[in-house]
Amino acid sequence: MPDQPLILLTNDDGYGTDGLMALFNAVKDLGEVWIVAPYSEQSAISHAITLWDPIRVHNMGERQFAVTGTPTDCVYMSLAKLLPRKPDLCISGINHGANLGDDVIYSGTVAGASEATLSDIPAVAVSLASYRSREFSGAAKIARRVAQSVLEHGLPRGVMLNVNVPKETNGDEEIHVTKLGRRYYGKQVVEKEDPRKKQYYWIGGSELGFDDIPGTDCNAIAHDHVTVSPIHMDLTHYRFLNEMKGWTL
Repeated sequence: MPDQPLILLTNDDGYGTDGLMALFNAVKDLGEVWIVAPYSEQSAISHAITLWDPIRVHNMGERQFAVTGTPTDCVYMSLAKLLPRKPDLCISGINHGANLGDDVIYSGTVAGASEATLSDIPAVAVSLASYRSREFSGAAKIARRVAQSVLEHGLPRGVMLNVNVPKETNGDEEIHVTKLGRRYYGKQVVEKEDPRKKQYYWIGGSELGFDDIPGTDCNAIAHDHVTVSPIHMDLTHYRFLNEMKGWTL
């Protein structure tokens, strides 16, 4: 049996980014650490997997690879081809920007962790709740603390952890255990015209706010608290399932 745990790192911002390197430096002494990350940015790609294009893997150094695909592709390739054995832990991040509430549906960072979870590997997604700050040292310290706890205690099958860290943190603060909140954005479509007079569009919108629900990750970050939320891969609504059994369909 290996003496050290094998830890897989991935992200959606791409190989070599500040958040990923800060994470690597924070956990590199906890075990045998491998990096398998997208070759280019894959933000908001959700759980997409590449089926109709070839995937290329670039060796970037000892136990480090850049994959021309999504975070899901990275974890898939890690398990099927690149790693010498099954990881004991997968950490995805550190993302540049929060992944709160409904963001987990769209997030490539969360998808990297959830793909590992679907393969029965304990997994954590870590995000810095700021798009402007590039100071990841506090978030990396939080990631290390959570990683040590997961290596010690494990996680239930089908459960991953989603961690969000405010920009003003030294990494020593209390970590608040929260449920997911409801975050919402404006619907925006920018219409443009290319040189051949054909229309194209950019979609997206700025954050409008979140529902004020006590105990949620959105509320915790709004008060500059570090937050961790357990996410279950089973999306079944069991109470309503029982109600539906009484329907005439």
